[in-house]
Amino acid sequence: MQTRRQFLQQTATAALAAFPLSSRAASAGISLGFSLYGMKTVPLDDALRACAEIGYRNVEFALNPGFPTEPKLLSADARKNLRSRLAALRLDLSSLMLNLSLTADDTAHAKNLDALKAAAQLAQDLAPQQPPIVETVLGGKPAEWDKVKDRMAERLQSWAAVAAAGKVTLAVKAHVGNAVNSPERLLWLLEKANSPAVKAAYDYSHFQLAGIPLADSLKALLPQTRFIHLKDATGDAKKFQFLLPGEGETDYAAYFKLLKQLDYNGPAVVEVSGQIFNKPGYDPIATAKKCFTALSAAMVRV
Repeated sequence: MQTRRQFLQQTATAALAAFPLSSRAASAGISLGFSLYGMKTVPLDDALRACAEIGYRNVEFALNPGFPTEPKLLSADARKNLRSRLAALRLDLSSLMLNLSLTADDTAHAKNLDALKAAAQLAQDLAPQQPPIVETVLGGKPAEWDKVKDRMAERLQSWAAVAAAGKVTLAVKAHVGNAVNSPERLLWLLEKANSPAVKAAYDYSHFQLAGIPLADSLKALLPQTRFIHLKDATGDAKKFQFLLPGEGETDYAAYFKLLKQLDYNGPAVVEVSGQIFNKPGYDPIATAKKCFTALSAAMVRV
């Protein structure tokens, strides 16, 4: 019987061979960014200015309800001004975060399609020359996988059609608590979607909690990966706590070195978990500075 490690190694070898280096290079190097998911309480202009001053090259907007960049809150004039502000601060808009589910009921699925359409329009309005990636988790529970995977694949095809029509890339992410919680399951789903508009978002913290080595998961998924979230974690798949980059056991110098060896060119964005930013006394700006210090130091050592 084939082990998980053997599967990942075989998948990585085949995928990398079919994905030449020249076609994987979309930009020069890794662009370190910060997700404004972790700055919900900070006025948007203050958050952008802080990220630029700290030294981040890109930001991610959270489009979830209650966030200042929820599409319905941004008028045409606001979008035009925001586009100018990003340019003035020399910040790229790397990505737009949604939290959707492929296992939702029909009514919620229709709303998810509308949310994707709104995200694609916002992407075009804010950065038409290089639209940001739209990224999301996938919902469900790990134990439900065999029951829901075919329905998930069918609905992902609908998501792919919306992304393609909106001229954006949709990056979908495995999550330790979701039905898609491993590289194998994510690769299966991407194969079923069979669309250039749908790729992978990589977040090692979720695989770390499952005991999957960094190199195995990264080599398997990188040929399909267009976006990376950076955070740490402690615990296991049943009981866990997400941490800031540098607070856990992840060796980021080794991580960035591997990304360089595998020729990853694209955003690597700090994601502060709600487990952290919902705690009393959380300081968004100080957190962004702390993460930048840890990660930029690791990048220098590559």
